[in-house]
Amino acid sequence: MPAKASEGRKTPPAFEKRLERLEELAEKLREGSIPLDEALALFEEGMKLSKSLEKDLSRVERRVEILTREPGNDEEEEPAMELFPELSEDEES
Repeated sequence: MPAKASEGRKTPPAFEKRLERLEELAEKLREGSIPLDEALALFEEGMKLSKSLEKDLSRVERRVEILTREPGNDEEEEPAMELFPELSEDEES
């Protein structure tokens, strides 16, 4: 039986579970009764979680913007990045 492509990769836990874990870490750090080495490890884990959650939120925000964009308004907005700027210069001439 062939191995699935996703078997070798670790999928991150659901957004809600990671957020819950981040909140647990923050609470432990606020207590202040843990050794410094453990606090540093918890802080590092929290930073990684925070960055992954922020990345997910940005991705969702972009999708929401795309889904809520009104049709026909695309012409008014300038593209953020042109793939072939030399082509648009030729068209203007």
